[in-house]
Amino acid sequence: MKPKAVGGQAVIEGVMMKGADSIAIAVRKPDGEIALKKQVLKSNRKTISKIPVLRGVFAFFDSMVLGVQSLMYSAEFYEEEDPKAKDKKPNAFDRFMEANFIWISVTLSIAFSVLLFILLPTVVVDIFERFTASTVVLNLIEGLVRIGIFVIYITAISGMKDIKRVFEYHGAEHKTIFCYEHGQELTVENVKKHGRLHPRCGTSFLFIVMIVSILMFSMFEWSNLFYRIVVRLALLPIVAGISYELIKWAGKSESQLACIMSKPGMWLQKITTREPDDSQIEVAIVALKNVLVEDSEADNW
Repeated sequence: MKPKAVGGQAVIEGVMMKGADSIAIAVRKPDGEIALKKQVLKSNRKTISKIPVLRGVFAFFDSMVLGVQSLMYSAEFYEEEDPKAKDKKPNAFDRFMEANFIWISVTLSIAFSVLLFILLPTVVVDIFERFTASTVVLNLIEGLVRIGIFVIYITAISGMKDIKRVFEYHGAEHKTIFCYEHGQELTVENVKKHGRLHPRCGTSFLFIVMIVSILMFSMFEWSNLFYRIVVRLALLPIVAGISYELIKWAGKSESQLACIMSKPGMWLQKITTREPDDSQIEVAIVALKNVLVEDSEADNW
């Protein structure tokens, strides 16, 4: 297998694929047809992609923006089924939200993540201060609490009907990328042969972020709550950048260490991915085919 610089994201009844110089969003519309949207990426990405750590920070925030854009596009096909929404005239607030929806969504997503995965764990761990003053121990407990919250969260949402469909498309995305990386023709039958757990998945990235954060946060004293939150927010971009480099290395390496490092994230993917059906695989294939470049070496990982 030869790792490729292609990735993606499941959206509402579809898949977004990102290649070396473009993205493609394929969505199964209510009438059964596949809608496709392509977008060429800005050229300055190639310069940033050569700078270690910094490219990880950029990739982290860039993926959030592209993710929201892709979700908005896929949602349009299912919002159209509501006739009342068509007749309603937008007011000033509606127009403001429409013009700034992407950045508002990204901001709210970051705020929610900070509240759930940074503020809540560090507040909870204050309970343990009466038992130990060790910065390392307290940060380790905080990290374990953070991982626990993350696992509980994704397990809880995995039971929702709409999320199950998204997780099936997530599985289709992984299987299709695997098929391409193995140099096989992109057909439904070929894609079905491959596994749905991929070492470079965003789920694996988030798990590595949580592990790296334990190590990084342990370098600073366990002080008052405000200090801890400021330190964690300030270090978040660096943690994301280092985690990106680790997952990039793990995606290329066949060493035992890389395998061990990838295992927890692969386990979590058993929750965040499901086996797709043929129609979902078809959508993923359409998306991937539309981001492939002519030079097969140009998108090597």
